[in-house]
Amino acid sequence: MIPTKSTVLFFALLTTTLNYGQFTDVINSNRPGESLAAFSVGKTVIQAELGFYGIRENHDLLHYEADGFGSDLSIRYGALLEQLEFSVDFQYQKDWYKSADLHEKRSGLKQTTIGAKFLFYDPNKKPEGKPDLYSWKKNHKFSWKSFIPAVGLYAGLNLNIGDNPFAFPNEPKMSPKAVLLTQNQFGRYVLVGNVIADKIGTDYSSYAYIITLTRGFNERWSGFVENQGIMGDYYSDVLVRGGAAYLIMENVQLDASIGTNFKDTPSLLFAGVGLSWRFDENYSEVMLRVPKKKSKEDKKKEKKGKKDKSKKRLDEVEGDK
Repeated sequence: MIPTKSTVLFFALLTTTLNYGQFTDVINSNRPGESLAAFSVGKTVIQAELGFYGIRENHDLLHYEADGFGSDLSIRYGALLEQLEFSVDFQYQKDWYKSADLHEKRSGLKQTTIGAKFLFYDPNKKPEGKPDLYSWKKNHKFSWKSFIPAVGLYAGLNLNIGDNPFAFPNEPKMSPKAVLLTQNQFGRYVLVGNVIADKIGTDYSSYAYIITLTRGFNERWSGFVENQGIMGDYYSDVLVRGGAAYLIMENVQLDASIGTNFKDTPSLLFAGVGLSWRFDENYSEVMLRVPKKKSKEDKKKEKKGKKDKSKKRLDEVEGDK
């Protein structure tokens, strides 16, 4: 998600004739939601996003319950191009599983994924008109153009490492993952959408969507709500999450969230806290110059210049004759 200050800054950049790539003045974290933003962290920028959570799972049909805790870590790095980001994601979980005839303690790397994300289209590189230096309201008024999203693509590889007690039976050690990413800016609101194809080509393939709406309340606080749907032969679900983030300083963000699902096979309840940190000492600002919109006077001069050139060429041809 995007903290408030970076949201306001980002939107302000849309109205100028200069645009500064992917990088924002304050940290741009995917936490505490599960969706991936379309924009990268910026070339040479390293970002770590760490979270801790507790979870309760209860299955009415299979008559089991599991209570535990876990941690997830995402390391993001911008390299080669301003729009390109590489990442590795880990999720470790430990819980206590209880059923009528079995009590066991489970622990292991529940999920490990490596991948890359690339921003293919950014509508903000072509802002309309010049900013009004005297009116914040005019620069932040509603625009139909805001409905055009930034579009990116994530491609990754799931790694089933070690003796994973949370994996499906005979799940392959490697499987591909792909995510279509969209992102819209509506003033202080940011809308992120993900369409996910996971474990592609395996018996456990699934499709999912995530929609995250974030709002900045002031320079420090922001909140979010999120809906996720998962569709697969072995597991389907609909989940909701909500939470808030607090910007401690430009490169450090704290967050907290809570979530649940809408069924009892199994029912889920989970909550967590997290910390995001960014290292950007090696970042060099990338300035993308946007061509200025031509005025009516400029167009007239250009048209007149073309006519003069055509007349000159005609006179030269007549002279040769």
